[in-house]
Amino acid sequence: MQRMNENRPMENKPLGDLFSDLASDMSNLVRQEVALAKLEITQKGKYLGRNVGYLAVGGAVAYAGMLAVIAAIIMLLDKVMPAWGAALLVGIVVAGIAWLLIGKALAALQQADLTPRETVETLKEDATWAKQQIK
Repeated sequence: MQRMNENRPMENKPLGDLFSDLASDMSNLVRQEVALAKLEITQKGKYLGRNVGYLAVGGAVAYAGMLAVIAAIIMLLDKVMPAWGAALLVGIVVAGIAWLLIGKALAALQQADLTPRETVETLKEDATWAKQQIK
């Protein structure tokens, strides 16, 4: 629906209409910024969730394979040392490797940037625009 004064140049509009237009524009702008922030956070969340899922599935498959390899190594070392020593040695080596891999994965996840940068930038621009509209 078109308002009566909408086609007038800005300098010919009554002050009440100008403030009404400003309030309406600000309301639309805030709604659009919220929608942009939701979209940006959703996209980043999906990306992280998918990759964490791949990490979990890959870890489970690797775990099954490693169990078989570890058993074979222990059986091989059992020929040159007591079985308990072979199991202990292999267990220590595997635990060390696991510690290194977990540390690397945690460091990578901590580097993930979840800040909706695009939204922050447009909010700054919107604040500048609003200040100019009020002048």
